[in-house]
Formats: sequence, structure tokens, C-alpha cells
Amino acid sequence: MILPAPHREFLDDMLPKIRRDPRVAGVAVGGSIAHGEPDEYSDVDILVVVDDDAFDAVLAERFALIDSWTDVLAAFTGEHVGEPRLVITLTGPLPLHVDFKFVRVADFGERTSDPKILWERAGSLTRALTTSPLDRAPLDEQWLEDRFWVWVHYAATKLGRGELFDVLGFLGFLRETVLGPLIAARAGVLPRGVRRLEFLAPAAARELQATVCGYDAKEAGAAVLASVELYRRWRGDVERRQRAEELAVRYLGEVLASAGD
Repeated sequence: MILPAPHREFLDDMLPKIRRDPRVAGVAVGGSIAHGEPDEYSDVDILVVVDDDAFDAVLAERFALIDSWTDVLAAFTGEHVGEPRLVITLTGPLPLHVDFKFVRVADFGERTSDPKILWERAGSLTRALTTSPLDRAPLDEQWLEDRFWVWVHYAATKLGRGELFDVLGFLGFLRETVLGPLIAARAGVLPRGVRRLEFLAPAAARELQATVCGYDAKEAGAAVLASVELYRRWRGDVERRQRAEELAVRYLGEVLASAGD
């Protein structure tokens, strides 16, 4: 496994310390390291796999345990992404973003992509992976279609009111939730917001630039329109909400026209 020097040094220093805890059944990595594409800017996504009967105790101690494994500069739990088992950290002395996710052996096989096992006791992690298939549900494009035109109407109301910061945030939301995943799905890769789109689908990523703008009402309106047109081009075979589409786009046009008066 080829890693940038800071990532290699971090893992080499941390793994022997984790292995001393008999409650830990193994350690794996996910993300770009597992996919074989890390660079000096990559996070380290650590999976700490714990014996089922010890999991609650380990989870209660997770901050103290991480402190004993590495030099923690800052740390917080992942409730904001719906994952309280996750501890997001910045480690030192060279700042490195490291995510520690604590999972039971029984849950280790539940995954959307394969992690890379760094160490395990008695093959327990390997068995969990071989007995549980990947859960790679396709992008639910109908879910997007059912919501997209409501979101477009929302953007139009914010444009009409002059709440440009809200519009700028909304455009980022559309890229992360709708347009980026559509690009990734058509490139045959797991959707992860807009991550690595410049490399995975450079032509589509260049088109996506039209949805980025500065703090300017005219630019923001053009970026929302560009988002609508890209969505129309990239959406797949869905049951289209034609009436919602027609009225939301008409309303957006009226708002933009009145802003130009």
C-alpha cells in the first residue's frame, strides 16, 4: 500500500497502540486510501472494529482511547452527519484529518465500498466481508425528481427577496445533492457529492462551473438557470413532475425578469 509519508507515519505509529487493546478485533481504512488513490491532501478514514460484547464500553471511552493512540488537536462526534459512532479529529504535530469510526464485528460487513484491512484478530474482519455483499444501491433519481422543482421554487423566492447568501448556499446544495451525484452515476462511480469530479468526469465538471457564481444577483440567477438546464439534460428515466417543472421554471423566469426591470 503506497501512502504519502505523513499518512504512513501516522498509521505506523498508531496501529501498535490500538492492537494492545484486547477488545479491538481489527482495524481497517476506507476512503481514498482503500481505493488506492491517496495523496498528500487525503483524510485518513479509520474503522476501529470492536468485539460485539465490548462495543458499548469502548464507545463510552472513545475520546480517551483516541487520545492514547495519537496526538489529538481537536475532536468531535459525527451527529451532524447522522453517525454518532464517528469521531472526527485533527491530529498533530503535522495537521492531519483523521476520522475514527467505531463499529461492531457484527456490523463491519455492512458497507457501500470495500475497506482495506490493516490488521485483524483471527480473521474476523475478513470473514465479515466475505459473508456480507456490498450494498451498492443505485442513485435514486426519482427521489431527486420528486424534490427538484420544489427546490427550484425555493431558490426563486430567495432570489426575489434578495437573500443572495441563501442562494449561494442553495447552489452548493444542488451540486452536492443532485448534479454531482448525477455526474458520478453516469461515470459509473459511487456518488460522493462533488468529490473528485474534476478527475472522474472532467467534461461534465467544466459544465458544472456555470453553477458557481459570486455575490451578485444577476450571476446568481444565471447559476440557478444553469442548474436547471444541467439537471434537465442529466436526469434519467424518471416519472417527470411536469406540472411542477413548468410552473417552477415559469416562476423563476418571472422573478429574474422583475429583478432586471
